[in-house]
Amino acid sequence: MKLGFATIPTRMSALASPKVIAWSGVIAHYRERLDIAHHVAPVTLLEGNTPLIPAPRLADALGGGFELFLKYEGLNPTGSFKDRGMTTAITQAVADGARAVICASTGNTAASAAAYAARAGLTCVVLVPEGKIAAGKLAGALSYGAQVIAINGNFDDGLRMVREASRCAPIVLVNNINPARLQGQKTAAFEICDVLGSAPDWLCLPVGNAGNITAYWMGFSEYHRDGLIAQRPRLLGAQAAGAAPIVHGRVFDKPETLATAIRIGNPVRWQEALAALRESNGYITDVTDDEILNWHRLVARLEGVFVEPACAASLAAIAKGRREGWFDPRGQRVVCVMTGHGLKDPDTAMRSFAAPITIEPRLEALLEAVKL
Repeated sequence: MKLGFATIPTRMSALASPKVIAWSGVIAHYRERLDIAHHVAPVTLLEGNTPLIPAPRLADALGGGFELFLKYEGLNPTGSFKDRGMTTAITQAVADGARAVICASTGNTAASAAAYAARAGLTCVVLVPEGKIAAGKLAGALSYGAQVIAINGNFDDGLRMVREASRCAPIVLVNNINPARLQGQKTAAFEICDVLGSAPDWLCLPVGNAGNITAYWMGFSEYHRDGLIAQRPRLLGAQAAGAAPIVHGRVFDKPETLATAIRIGNPVRWQEALAALRESNGYITDVTDDEILNWHRLVARLEGVFVEPACAASLAAIAKGRREGWFDPRGQRVVCVMTGHGLKDPDTAMRSFAAPITIEPRLEALLEAVKL
């Protein structure tokens, strides 16, 4: 039997072809707004352009009466928002003639720096706290070929060491103390405004080293300065109770939280974060690990969005604010930044959920086990 495949192109040619504009990464898309060198080709993995997902069921669980969106940064190439800043930091390093880069990390920065360094053909060295880095993040850094060095100390110890190393050796520091990092990270604020047509009323996000909250405020402020948005959002920052230096106004010498991405006791961008919170008339609060785990489960179960635990801190902060009466988003538009993918920390996810049950390979056993 002869199939009529030859007629298919004829039929399809009669249809109007939609115009597809390929995404080329944040440097190419926002080139004129990025204060980095542009005489070299961008080092890119086509990061950015992450989805802004409506989350109505999650909004209802948080008390309802407002619009909630999730900026899902876990869909960046290495699974976190760090890729936005790393494309600009590594591109600038290449422009400056660097051959090696270094960072301290609780995990996401390590994976991102390793990937973009590999893309550029640079040597990458990362320092991580021994036993305090999630498996998915460590696996990424190792897979991309970084030299991973574990230290008997915390992130803040590692940051001190890499800062000293970058001053006495020919190696470029790519932690967020590097200003090129913020240039890339601010593009997430641009994307939110471009999609919504305005700034949200509130932007809520976890705060660790405070580079992200600083970068978002920078982005919103630039769009506002140039008349692209009428007003800037208010900011709600969330820290873990065991690592909340900005909330309590003191360094945490031994920060502790299961949310490894924000297990930082002395943020580099502390003062910039305070300035952003003050200028936005915002809040910053701390939430417990139990609260983080609760919302980590709910965002997955209610909206199908799997995130690393730190992301859920912002949701826990909304719940806390509504419960205590100091945060009322009714009638407003709220964006929560989901900074990393859930597969970044599979061990925590597995501990949070019931293990699969095992049955015999029989239909009766299946029907008995299924809960409908």
